[in-house]
Amino acid sequence: MTAPVDTAGLRGKLTADAPLAKLVWFKSGGAADWLFEPADLTDLELFLDRLDGRLPVMALGLGSNMIVRDGGVPGVVIKLGKPFAGITVEDDHVLSCGGGAHGILVASTARDAGIAGVEFMRGIPGTVGGFVRMNGGAYGREVSDVLIDCDVVHADGTLVTLPAAELHYSYRHSDLPDGAVVVRARFQGEAGDPAEIGARMDAIGEARENSQPLRTKTGGSTFKNPPGKKAWELVDAAGCRGLTIGGAQVSEKHTNFLLNVDNATSTEIEQLGEEVRRRVRDHSGVELEWEIQRVGRV
Repeated sequence: MTAPVDTAGLRGKLTADAPLAKLVWFKSGGAADWLFEPADLTDLELFLDRLDGRLPVMALGLGSNMIVRDGGVPGVVIKLGKPFAGITVEDDHVLSCGGGAHGILVASTARDAGIAGVEFMRGIPGTVGGFVRMNGGAYGREVSDVLIDCDVVHADGTLVTLPAAELHYSYRHSDLPDGAVVVRARFQGEAGDPAEIGARMDAIGEARENSQPLRTKTGGSTFKNPPGKKAWELVDAAGCRGLTIGGAQVSEKHTNFLLNVDNATSTEIEQLGEEVRRRVRDHSGVELEWEIQRVGRV
């Protein structure tokens, strides 16, 4: 397979026909046509500049809220690793976080620095890049409440800084263009007591442990909460608790989670989600919207 760009001078790893199942929480799905793991920001800019938008580009963090379809992902998947996972504490209680930084690490870094306001990230599985794109949130707060701005590399290799206002956030949505890769974000916190911050983080961790199927092959929260309603309550009322298709199952612990319990294909997982949507629509008249990102060829 001929590389999509001239690889001279690139320091990252470019892989053809790269399996993605091992990189996503559902542990299912096909391969990426190409997977690029840049060595650093300069390497990413050079790669995308050479690609110049000729192929679709998709960023991948922890793969915690994603179904990769069995037909694989066309174009190039960008996987941000350790070079993009750094977190620094700046003046005025600002956290500058790499796009590959884990939410729990952001929250714990803030705690240690006496910065309050981002404890909710303890409850979101995933990385900063995904949070920024999807306006990730939990336990009453979301990224739009704390984001100052973010550094983004567009699909043509152009690096820009976007203020939060330009992302036009709404519930689990932003206007960040397809193919744009979030490489850094700055969050505004406030002064706080580390012990009190830690206690709030512990409470979030305990609440997740008690209510969510954390040690399973899952994609996290499956459907968005409709206005004034809870998705899990609608799913439960429609009789979907424990429902299965193939190796996929609606969690019995939290009905807004789908599980890969027996080598499910991504097709089975997505079909199960659509069956849940149908049953909820028939029972309550509510049209559930997917929160999980579904990508790739069917």
